[in-house]
Amino acid sequence: MEQATRLLLIRHGETAWNRETRIQGHTDIPLSPLGLAQAERLAEALADEPLAALYASDLTRARQTAEALARVHELPIHFDAALRERAFGRFEGLSWSEIDAQFPDDAARWRRREPDFAVGGGESLHQFSARCVAAACRAAAAHPGQSIALVAHGGVLDCLYRAATRVALDAPRSWQLGNATINRVLATAEGFTLVGWNDDRHLSGLSADDIAA
Repeated sequence: MEQATRLLLIRHGETAWNRETRIQGHTDIPLSPLGLAQAERLAEALADEPLAALYASDLTRARQTAEALARVHELPIHFDAALRERAFGRFEGLSWSEIDAQFPDDAARWRRREPDFAVGGGESLHQFSARCVAAACRAAAAHPGQSIALVAHGGVLDCLYRAATRVALDAPRSWQLGNATINRVLATAEGFTLVGWNDDRHLSGLSADDIAA
């Protein structure tokens, strides 16, 4: 990559399972009414952004978020399963408290962020990070000198933040990562560089209480 690619990293809008602190992983959950409203606010905020391409996870919650952007920018969406959330195996569908109660040993290893630990049927952090960082690199390499948007998931963006800031996979997260926020990274042949994170100004005043179910 001779020129830097400007990446807009977008976490999907809120889902009912986000609100209930249920692990989604590869389980295909749609946006809640609030999540749909967040996606529209996001699209409005980025209406003047010179996007050359739009990439998204193929899971419904990311697709619905990307569709709002696609309508504003009149761009096709390039779906990439490599941008999916981490596969969490038997954790999926369970709340954090249910995981602690049903699988206390696994829960402890998960919360310690052991890089090589994979829940039964799921991915380790090492596997997951390699997958989504490679996907972001491929997208960036296809658009040198341009701006592109990647609509994905909290875990994906967490891995890309760590890649851009050289924070280890097993380090506790100390940064915010809200639904439908705008996050900016530069990509070059040398790797990623953080530009801005968790911009949620476009979501000001928007709450579930204001959205009709």
